[in-house]
Amino acid sequence: MSRPAPLPAIALAGPTASGKTAGALALAAVIGRQVPVEIISVDSALVYRGMDIGTAKPTAQERACVPHHLIDIRDPLQAYSAAEFVQDATRLIAEIRARGALPLLVGGTMLYFKALLHGIDDMPAADPAVRARLDAQAAAIGWAGMHAELARVDPQTAARLAPADSQRIQRALEVWHVSGRPLSSFHTIKSGADSAGPLRAADLFSLEPEDRAWLHERIAQRFDAMLAAGFVDEVRALRARGDLHPDLPSMRCVGYRQAWEELELQAHGPAGAPLDLQRLRERGIAATRQLAKRQITWLRSMPARQAIACDRPTAVADLVQAVLQRLQQP
Repeated sequence: MSRPAPLPAIALAGPTASGKTAGALALAAVIGRQVPVEIISVDSALVYRGMDIGTAKPTAQERACVPHHLIDIRDPLQAYSAAEFVQDATRLIAEIRARGALPLLVGGTMLYFKALLHGIDDMPAADPAVRARLDAQAAAIGWAGMHAELARVDPQTAARLAPADSQRIQRALEVWHVSGRPLSSFHTIKSGADSAGPLRAADLFSLEPEDRAWLHERIAQRFDAMLAAGFVDEVRALRARGDLHPDLPSMRCVGYRQAWEELELQAHGPAGAPLDLQRLRERGIAATRQLAKRQITWLRSMPARQAIACDRPTAVADLVQAVLQRLQQP
């Protein structure tokens, strides 16, 4: 007797505030009547512990309804790369399938989806001896000097890193010394058929608005809800740790960057001066709109995706029907 074919990995993408969490939970509820579903987060911000409000992280109740993966797996002090995501997601897809369940990849980090579809160049492994030499060099010339050295060998990477971003400067120089290639050369996604990765383009569904104003209103409502839920206090607690700084990938996340900067302005202003919440709100909403615009641009570069109008009243039902039809195909 032939063995049944493994379940596909279904992916649900979309810009921020498009309703991905609600859509994913609806899919899990319907598909779960026939086969278990496990969700793999495709979000570069949800990996960080202690960053719950500003990332719109699924609640404990939502996560109790269906198993979630790749959430709260890093401290905000740590980086998490697209290559690490591909490695983790590929492993999880295989494990979920082995349990007889359907992997459902959900999120808005489009680079992760691209890398999962097409594969990504393997990064050189860490080399303790090289890192020790770089640490000694940094102690002698400072991280600004190390940044200048990186600009000499890999100007593209140096241009996107702040001179104080010691962790990422060190990694970029380590890659150069170990491989003889700049770090930027490893950030290219492989070209060719989507069979290079564990996800097929035909299995990618996306929630996209027909009316951009609808999404803008949702973004504003969500940012207001975040502020009401204590987002500023969440960022205050992160700043109070003392080991985080605004150049870290975690603190560059939309919303967190703006809140950190406003708290910094307050700290250096007149004693007792209140935080300018209105300015934070305006900056946070504007930055989130720009993020959504970039996400939609990424999605439109994936022509094989199946787009669902997220601003229609029937959006969730349309999504469920489309995915069920896909699962009925060989």
